[in-house]
Amino acid sequence: MFERIKEDVQCAFERDPAARTTFEVLTTYPGIHAILMHRLSHWLSNQGLKWLARVLSNVARLFTGIEIHPGATIGRRFFIDHGMGVVIGETTEIGDDCTLYHGVTLGGTSWDKGKRHPTLGNDVVIGAGAKVLGPIYIGKGVRIGSNAVVIKDVPEGMTVVGVPGRLVSGVSKPDKKRQEIARKMGFDAYGSTRDMPDPVATAINGILDHIHAMDERLEDMCRGMKSLGAEVGDIDLPDLGPCELHHVENKEIKDSGVVEHPDTETDPQSDS
Repeated sequence: MFERIKEDVQCAFERDPAARTTFEVLTTYPGIHAILMHRLSHWLSNQGLKWLARVLSNVARLFTGIEIHPGATIGRRFFIDHGMGVVIGETTEIGDDCTLYHGVTLGGTSWDKGKRHPTLGNDVVIGAGAKVLGPIYIGKGVRIGSNAVVIKDVPEGMTVVGVPGRLVSGVSKPDKKRQEIARKMGFDAYGSTRDMPDPVATAINGILDHIHAMDERLEDMCRGMKSLGAEVGDIDLPDLGPCELHHVENKEIKDSGVVEHPDTETDPQSDS
């Protein structure tokens, strides 16, 4: 028992930079209080003292704002940060080294008896306000973003964001072709996506892939037309110029040709 308490306290030091002393953690951390009370209420429930176990869990909820049903099975080194509004249902199973933040619900979607709450593998982190509902399995090492709503199984090592929750894989290294197209278009699409998955960046990556494919096709067509004699004059076409496509920026067409503007900012609404 004392070994478990020691592990629970150590979790606070490892996962909360604000933790300073063991005495402070034991006396001021509601997540620690809720876990200690749950271990006792869970033991009472297993001994057949269901009513007493429920009373004890309600006392813990009154003082901590965290509701853990005595029937829930919780592994070692479980940490609840802040904790207010956390709800953990009766048939929930939680593995080792998991972390929950405030407002998390591990709830059910059915009034039928039996398994109706989630099962969490080891090393799962669930962000503030997230809802994990139903008898689903959350794999090892999964990260669930704040306010996500998860109602389907999640494979291990994945990240889940959004409502309803959608899977987001880890960020891969930037593709060289995408980088070339991004430079050609005058921006860097990876500036805000190196550290975290981003649905908007995923859409931009798809656009860059499409643009790259079109560039290659146009260059192939250009080379093919030149090979047919497009530059000789037999075909009524304008001068094709080089086949490699380049981005045109800050230019306008005038009667005398294409003129580049200097790198100065002007107000299009001004009279000067």
